[in-house]
Amino acid sequence: MGHGWAQNRLARTLSKSVRSWYWQLALARPLSRFYDSFSKQTTLGQRGEREAERFFLRQGMWIIDRGYTDKFGEIDLIAVDGDTIVFVEVKTRKTDFAGLPAEAVDERKQAKITRTAQGYLKWHHLTECRIRFDVVSILWNDDAQPPQIDHYASAFEAAGDFQMY
Repeated sequence: MGHGWAQNRLARTLSKSVRSWYWQLALARPLSRFYDSFSKQTTLGQRGEREAERFFLRQGMWIIDRGYTDKFGEIDLIAVDGDTIVFVEVKTRKTDFAGLPAEAVDERKQAKITRTAQGYLKWHHLTECRIRFDVVSILWNDDAQPPQIDHYASAFEAAGDFQMY
């Protein structure tokens, strides 16, 4: 099976994603925003992930999954940029006192993300697709001000004992 097969598989996945995206845009998004306006339980990390999602949508990327988990770990966002599947780790902090948020994505975290990404690709039969690993660093000092967002495209290569295709 060649590269064309992988692109067709990605196109079918995106087709399902577009339907789910329409559902979220038409109904689920407004309802969740309405609920969030009454709920004080959203954490800084959850707000950061939503802000990163908006950032990617403004960049013209498609979000195909959020909060994907398996036995190896979690990936905050999975997006498509052209013909590349992008696995995104979002780190949000109020201050940079302990270092920049992106610095928290160490080798151990990179290996967990790599293993989780490999599981995602195998599960969805997308092992032939191009991938990259991005990190989004968000500093949100004041809730009234917009956050500072730094996007590190291709922040790291696949790490750990697992070989990516």
